Amino acid sequence: MESTIMTGRETRFGSTEDIVRRAAGIGELTYFPSIDELAARFEQLRLDHPHLISVERIGTSRLGDALLMYSIGEGRLSHLVVGGVHPNEPVGAWTALHLLEQLATDDELRTELEARWSIVPCVDPDGARLNEGWFAQPGDRTSYARAFYRPAPNEQVEWTFPWSYKKAYFDAMLPETQALARAIDLTKPDLYVPLHNAEMGGVYYYLTRDVPELYDVLAAVPASLGLPLDKGEPEGGHLKGLAPGVFLTGRLEEVYDWIESLGGDPFPPGSGGNASSDYALRYGTLSLIAELPYWKHADADNTEPIEETYAELLARTGAEFLAFGGELTDLLAQAEPMLTHETPFSRASRAFVPMMTATGESNIARSLQPEARRPATIAERFGCEDLIHMYRLRFGGMLLRALEAEVNAGTAPAELRRICGRMLSLYARWQEDAAQDDSAEVIPIASLVGVQYGAILAGASSFARTV
Repeated sequence: MESTIMTGRETRFGSTEDIVRRAAGIGELTYFPSIDELAARFEQLRLDHPHLISVERIGTSRLGDALLMYSIGEGRLSHLVVGGVHPNEPVGAWTALHLLEQLATDDELRTELEARWSIVPCVDPDGARLNEGWFAQPGDRTSYARAFYRPAPNEQVEWTFPWSYKKAYFDAMLPETQALARAIDLTKPDLYVPLHNAEMGGVYYYLTRDVPELYDVLAAVPASLGLPLDKGEPEGGHLKGLAPGVFLTGRLEEVYDWIESLGGDPFPPGSGGNASSDYALRYGTLSLIAELPYWKHADADNTEPIEETYAELLARTGAEFLAFGGELTDLLAQAEPMLTHETPFSRASRAFVPMMTATGESNIARSLQPEARRPATIAERFGCEDLIHMYRLRFGGMLLRALEAEVNAGTAPAELRRICGRMLSLYARWQEDAAQDDSAEVIPIASLVGVQYGAILAGASSFARTV
């Protein structure tokens, strides 16, 4: 039960009012830090507070960066916060740093939460470095998409934990994944917060179990900072909603069965494994994920119905996925025999390009289900249509980076240079289409960090109130 409000202007520690106040206290931020800057800031904090903060090495990245875990505080509880689980999601860099700063300088916060905190600044520094090209101008969607990098599924630290189900089997843990597993095993966390963020729309959350006492504060924090909840289509049709903008993560087996039921391939080549939150369940851990966008849109939480049915919306956007997925597939197939450099971009393209047509097929299959025969909402239409822009720019941009790696290295034959030119023209058209549809507003980074920080405090305060 939430703490009661005190008299006057003060509020009880851990109340919604207290958490909202703390979430609003993030200073102005205009960029995302590079990996080197983030590492230097964490280390300086440790040097400034040597009697409070300790550090241990939990592993090494594939390209040789030390993976470090900083710890602070004492108590009956253990909480683990990990940044950079997806390298294109850097909001958590500032969140992790702010959390450690506050725990080091706010004695009340540190003692009242009754926890030993363990914080990993970034668990995939190699991938994050490939996104640093847009970190200086995070509000520019064109710059963002052009310098975007997302690893292939079997190279994503968050989703490469061992897993076996039906025809699926995965055991190729990355060194970074082993380090993350080591952090979970060492801390046995009560609360685990992998720091994610989305791209466009509104705020939404994932939990590994139903925690009703959190829902009001999870809605109040973004509302206090002017951010809408995302009430559009969830990331997967299998997901169970717990409250507006709050979803149960579910199990990977459910995802497999859902895709299989739609006639899709639930474990295509290049697939990854299980999630870190599932791995943490062995310790009874509650995992809390705050997904927050770089850009917000008024339609993201508008649940008014439209004339188009949900079935028609899925069929229409499914056809568009098939169309641009086919264009990417053809270009990659033409280029493939001439790709001589095995880059992260080429590996990611081989994995993600087929997923575009698979998404189209899935949408069309879902449009035929009886439950789709209802009016769609404004939020659902916005989510489905913006996803087309997002995927074209993201994955088209990565294919373009793969082709340009050959051209810039001087190893591309004439035909590959022509293919690169066609991809560049296609990408320019997609950028223009996205710009014409773009009425979104850039969200201040401080607000994004505030929501993520507030969610962490909400989860930790809930545990601290438990006897």
